[in-house]
Amino acid sequence: MLSEGALRAHLLAARLAGPVATTREESLRSYRLFAARDPRVLLGLDPQGRWDVGALLGLMADRCGVSADPAQVSGPDVIDPERTVAALGVFAERLREAAGARSPVLFGTGHPHRLLGFYAGLAGAMSAAGCVVLTPAQGVHVDMTTRFGVRTHRIDYVRGVALVREPGARAAASATGAHTHSPLPVRVALGALAESGGPLPELVVGDHGWVCGAGQLGVEAIGLADTDDPALFVGEAEGRVAAVVPLDDAVFSAAYGPLARFVLQRAGLPVRQEWP
Repeated sequence: MLSEGALRAHLLAARLAGPVATTREESLRSYRLFAARDPRVLLGLDPQGRWDVGALLGLMADRCGVSADPAQVSGPDVIDPERTVAALGVFAERLREAAGARSPVLFGTGHPHRLLGFYAGLAGAMSAAGCVVLTPAQGVHVDMTTRFGVRTHRIDYVRGVALVREPGARAAASATGAHTHSPLPVRVALGALAESGGPLPELVVGDHGWVCGAGQLGVEAIGLADTDDPALFVGEAEGRVAAVVPLDDAVFSAAYGPLARFVLQRAGLPVRQEWP
């Protein structure tokens, strides 16, 4: 059993919490863009409240542990590991409830290079518990705005986890999919389920647009978010996202194995013994 103390030590050692690679400059830029309602950082959320930079700083200080001082404008951002551990407990409880009810679940990530293994481990455990892990809109093309303009991507699934790839990319280069903040993939996936008449997810698990896009449509959603992703925390504060875990979402992929083990243990779900 992975203890909270061991998890806390791992978070700090792997720089998942404590001083993280995400800079204060990056976070403040995201808060300014969010306050201006820039869709690149809204991630599919339509905020109900008035969120200026000051309000966002206060929220992120409360949910993540970043400094609430607007005069601090540089250096690494900081995530309080105690908040990460507590949020992982809430995250695990939502999985426990879904597993107990054998709810249909949808997993999706915009960070497949880092987080695919974490979500895939959860998806396998939920499937073993009797939940249907949904894989809608497999192969469907989605036109998404990127830094290079509008690009066509294809929805795909790896070990039960949705991601997007650029069609025509070499298999080796696109093995884990593309990084995206877009809510369009989850909208397309949910639309495909509605059109097919099949079961809709009672829980969406993921990050970025997968969480905010689902929550905005009224589907219960939980996920992971960095200090420069205020949309998920605003969604949680406004009641459209059920749980958000603050952590650095772009460290080496193996670092998330102990987190998956901790979550599954807390949720009473089977744990893969080969995880670290």
